[in-house]
Amino acid sequence: MNHKILYENLGKNIKKIRNEKGLTQEQLSEKVGVGLEFIGKIEIAKKKPSIDTFFKIAIALEVEPYELLKFD
Repeated sequence: MNHKILYENLGKNIKKIRNEKGLTQEQLSEKVGVGLEFIGKIEIAKKKPSIDTFFKIAIALEVEPYELLKFD
């Protein structure tokens, strides 16, 4: 799997789980401690989260980190 597809799928999973949890991008960005625009760009694979931010997103979404990496 190439890196571009990896980050596209990561962003889709974050968005899907965020929506399932009923969170807006703004609410997620506040929980993670990053800017709203950064969350939006992660979701569309225009920005790549650091490993620290990746784990903070998992914690904010109340999921295990590996769940963000499950790809169909």
